[in-house]
Amino acid sequence: MFPWLSVLAAIPLFGAIVVLLLPNRPTVPSKQVALGFSLLTLVVAVAAATRFDTTALTQFQLVERHTWIPQLGATYALGVDGMALALILMSVILTPVCLLAAWHDVPDEQPQRQQNYLALILVLETFMIGVFAATDVLLFYVIFEAMLIPVYFLIGSFGTGARRQYAATKFLLFSLLGGLVMLVAVIGVYFQGPGGADGFLLDKLTGLTMDPTTEHLLFLGFFFAFAVKAPMFPVHTWLPDAASEATPATATLLVGVLDKVGTFGMIRFCLQMFPNASQWATPVIIVLAVVSVLYGAFVAIGQRDMMRLVAYTSVSHFGFIVLGIFALTTTAGSGSVLYMINHGFSTAALFLVVGMLIRRRGSKDIDAYGGWQRVTPVLAGVFLVSGLSALALPGLGSFLSEFLVLAGTFQRYQVAAAVATAGIILAALYVLWMYKRTMTGARPEDVEGVGPSSGILDLSLREKLVVAPLIAAFLVLGFYPKPTLDAINPAVKATLSHVGVSDPAPTAPVAGEGSTK
Repeated sequence: MFPWLSVLAAIPLFGAIVVLLLPNRPTVPSKQVALGFSLLTLVVAVAAATRFDTTALTQFQLVERHTWIPQLGATYALGVDGMALALILMSVILTPVCLLAAWHDVPDEQPQRQQNYLALILVLETFMIGVFAATDVLLFYVIFEAMLIPVYFLIGSFGTGARRQYAATKFLLFSLLGGLVMLVAVIGVYFQGPGGADGFLLDKLTGLTMDPTTEHLLFLGFFFAFAVKAPMFPVHTWLPDAASEATPATATLLVGVLDKVGTFGMIRFCLQMFPNASQWATPVIIVLAVVSVLYGAFVAIGQRDMMRLVAYTSVSHFGFIVLGIFALTTTAGSGSVLYMINHGFSTAALFLVVGMLIRRRGSKDIDAYGGWQRVTPVLAGVFLVSGLSALALPGLGSFLSEFLVLAGTFQRYQVAAAVATAGIILAALYVLWMYKRTMTGARPEDVEGVGPSSGILDLSLREKLVVAPLIAAFLVLGFYPKPTLDAINPAVKATLSHVGVSDPAPTAPVAGEGSTK
C-alpha cells in the first residue's frame, strides 16, 4: 500500500531542506521554491483524500505501521479518520496561503534570514500533518512537543512586536508545562495497557479497565495539556501575546491550525481512552467552556490592538468548540469538528487582512484608523466578509457549525446552551465595532489619496490570491457542507460509541401521540 501520509509529511520537510541549501543571494527564488513545495503538498493531500472511503467500517484509513522503538513500546503508526483528514486538508490549504501572505515579511536583502523563515514554516507544516495523523500515543506526544521549536523561533526571531521574545518564551513555558504533565499521563496510560513492543498504539489503549481514581488523574493529565494548547480559559493568557507579537502568517498557523491540536486531542485521546473520566469531568468542563465563550468575547470588545482582538475572539470560539465536544451528542460533536475547520479559515482571513491593513498604516491600534473604506475599498470589503464569517452570518461556514454546537448542546445542557448563545450577540459587537472604527467615517486627513503617489495601494494581485481561497472556503462550507460532514460524522459517532453515550431521546411528542381524535 502506498504510504500516502508519510509522503505527505515528507514533502514540506524536504522542501525546507532544499530552501536552506539554496545560495544566499537576493536573486535566488527562495519564496517561489517554498510556495511550490507547499502547493505540491496540497496536491498530494487531495490525491490521498480521494482514497478515503466515508462508508468504511474501520476507524482509520491510509494506515501505516512500522516498528519504531520496540524497547519503549513505540510504533511509527499513522492513519486518518474523517476528522483528522479534514484538519490535514485545512492545514495544507492554509500553508501556501500563509507563505503567499508572508511574501514581504523578510526583505530580499536578507536572503539567509528569509530562507530560515520559510524553512521553519515548511517544517511546521510537516509537524501539523504528523500530529493529526499519528495513531501511536507516544508518536503523537513527540510531534506535539516538536511543534514548539519552529513556533518559538517564528515568534521570537521573526515576530514584528517589541515584546516578541517575551511572547515566544511565555508560549514555550506554558506549552512545556502542559507537555510535561501530559508526558506523565502518557507513561501512566502505557502501564495501564497490555504493554509490549506496540503498547502505545491507540487501539491498544482504548477500552481499558482502570481504577476510577487512576482514570481521572490520567484524563486530567491529557486534558490540561490540550486545554493549554486549545487555548481555554484560564490557561489561555499566552495566546494574545503570541498572536500580537508574531507576523500575521505565523499567527494564522498558530491559531488557525496548531491550537486545533488541543481540541482534536480532547476528542481523539481524552474521550476515546478515558470514557468514564470524560463523563465525570463533563459538568466542570461545560462551565469552563461557557466562561471561555463569554470571557473571550467581552475582553475582545475592549481591545485596541487589532491582533489581540482577533486572538481573544479565538478564545471565545474555542469555548464553543469545547462545549460541543463535551456535550456528548452527535450533533454537537459534528458541529465542533466542523467549527474547527471553519474557525481555521475565518481566523486566517481576519489575521491576514488585519496584517495587510497594518502594513499600509504601520499601526495595530484601532484608534489610528477610521474611514479606510474610502482609501482601500477592496480591502475594506474583504475585511467585512471575514468579520461576518467570524460572527457566523448565515450562508457562511461558521453559521452552520455554531448552530450545530448549540443545537446539540441544548439536547443535554439547556442552560449552558442558552447562556453560550450570548456569545453570538457579543461576536456581532466586537466584529462590527472593529469594522466601524477602522473603516467607516470620513477619509483620514493624513491619507490624501490612493495609488503610487500617495504610498497607499488597495489589494494587490498577490493579496487577492491570498484571500480568494479563504472566501471560497466560507462559501463552500456555508452552502454545501455535506461532503465535509459525511467524512466527519462517522468519526464523531465512533468516538461517542467509545464513550458509551447515545443521543438523548426527543422530548417533543410524536405526531398523533396524546391526541384524543
